[in-house]
Amino acid sequence: MCRVYGYINRDVPPTRLAHTGALLHHGGPDGHFLDHGPGWALGATRLAVMAPRHGAQPYALGPIRVVFNGEIYNHRELRERLARHGYPIDDPCDGAVLPALYHRYGTSFADHLDGMYAIAVMDLRGEPRLVLATDDTGVKPLYYHRDRHGGVSFASEIAALRYLSGAGARHAPDALDTFLTTKTPLGTRCVYEDITALEPARTVTVTARGRMRWHPRAPAAPSPGPDAAGPERAAGAVRDLLRTEVHRLAVADVPVAAVLSGGLDSSLVTGLLTEVVDDLHAFHIRYRGSWPADESTHARAVATARGVRLHEVELDPAHIPDLLPKVLRHLGQPNADPITVSTYALFEAVRDAGFTVALTGDAADELFGGYARVTEGVSAQGDWGAEYVRALAAVPSPLRTRLYRPDYRDLLREIHTAEEELLERVRGREGDRLAAMTDVEIGLRMPAYHLRRVDHLSMASAIEVRPPFCQRSLVAAARRLPASLKVHRGQGKRVLHAAARGVVPERVRNRPKQPFTLPITAMLAPGTALFAHAQEVLAPAELRTGGALDPGGVTALLRRQALAPDAGSALAIWSLMVFELWRRQESEPVPAPRPREQVA
Repeated sequence: MCRVYGYINRDVPPTRLAHTGALLHHGGPDGHFLDHGPGWALGATRLAVMAPRHGAQPYALGPIRVVFNGEIYNHRELRERLARHGYPIDDPCDGAVLPALYHRYGTSFADHLDGMYAIAVMDLRGEPRLVLATDDTGVKPLYYHRDRHGGVSFASEIAALRYLSGAGARHAPDALDTFLTTKTPLGTRCVYEDITALEPARTVTVTARGRMRWHPRAPAAPSPGPDAAGPERAAGAVRDLLRTEVHRLAVADVPVAAVLSGGLDSSLVTGLLTEVVDDLHAFHIRYRGSWPADESTHARAVATARGVRLHEVELDPAHIPDLLPKVLRHLGQPNADPITVSTYALFEAVRDAGFTVALTGDAADELFGGYARVTEGVSAQGDWGAEYVRALAAVPSPLRTRLYRPDYRDLLREIHTAEEELLERVRGREGDRLAAMTDVEIGLRMPAYHLRRVDHLSMASAIEVRPPFCQRSLVAAARRLPASLKVHRGQGKRVLHAAARGVVPERVRNRPKQPFTLPITAMLAPGTALFAHAQEVLAPAELRTGGALDPGGVTALLRRQALAPDAGSALAIWSLMVFELWRRQESEPVPAPRPREQVA
């Protein structure tokens, strides 16, 4: 697990390159590697997970150099196959197979990978060219900037890319509306005009002349699955697939733990992990005091039933205002999910306890129809697409309009907004609503809103998160399942509930789903530290200094929450506060930290 960065068709002073690596040191404290030549550079910081005494980057095969962030789970099979083709590989680290794999298969090399990854290949045979590749579901993010001269820079995190490339001077004109519509920019969008997120399952070649060529990626090879089976057989097949992936992902040369919210998904992963990890430790976040939707009793029930050593990480709500700037700095752009603060605090505690790898239940809701907006969309009357898109928003459209200044409302009328794009995507598929919503959940929302958040906030504390549900076998199986095995009579994840039988305690398996998030409706109430902080951040004098928000509309929203706190107003206030804190932070210059480099 590492952080990566670099460029082609540019020249950057070595000191700036070293500083870029230092900005990524938190995610790779075990080594910093840098190689560069005329017009190109590759850098990486390392978090040692597999073969800690090996794995120096860039990995090389003659003039082919590779830096890589992630894990290649099938590296042993690839190593054996490549050896038969005359590629002996001495380095036991998983990423060591990548140069030979690229040499043999060219730009289709990623078709042979099973894992989570963001990879950069510098092919120096003849005129240099850069090849970038991301994993199938977007577990490991990669951002890039293309300048007007055809130079392309890339990095695992936005702050490092801004420093390396000089990008990010302006955010997109519709950045605020996009953020409030989808809680963070989706797809390739970023909040900055000139920074792009590389989508999942993408391979792109960049030449030294600045041309970009996109290469099609082969879909996952078909395998036996639960598509034609009845509910019980399908549940057994899903459980067997998940068990296989959990056991594979438990292999590491460093301590492995679990994240246990107390919900179905993380409980199922934790239960299966106890089959191969002795004396398993699991980590659960709770909040000091008494708050609604506390899942601690459910996490304890799972821990007791499976013999897990449970660490209850307690977050004091009074500390949230101090944590938010750190969270936003690591995210690089605003994300409206209040769980960002909890996620940051949780993984900080995991690292403090001496663990480097954590398995989570992320992505099960997206794959198996677990969200209320999906189950409601399947059976909704009327304009189900509009209702679904509205449910994705941090702030619904009518309220957004009241919060904007008139000139900003005028600007939005002249462009194709994020809401209009989503509506076009889901409409026209009335015969397969679940498929339409699943495409949005898996293809757009999961990588951008969910997985980037988990990656950035776990790597902030040098923790490698491995999500078994993101494995291509589980994704393919979920897509093949009949809709009735995912959503049935208003209940989502039908097959997963059945698959958990015998692994998860019945009181947890059968309980209603509740979101794993910060209880901001209660925390954003008069008299709390968080509400006082929101009033300070969103004060009229502050909002008048820039941006698109109307101070009067925001003041009315705060007044309404003070008189009658509710979930909608609370999320709107939280989202506006996050955006304003990010806006002020991103206007500050990125500091040049002390470099830590090992030059190849």
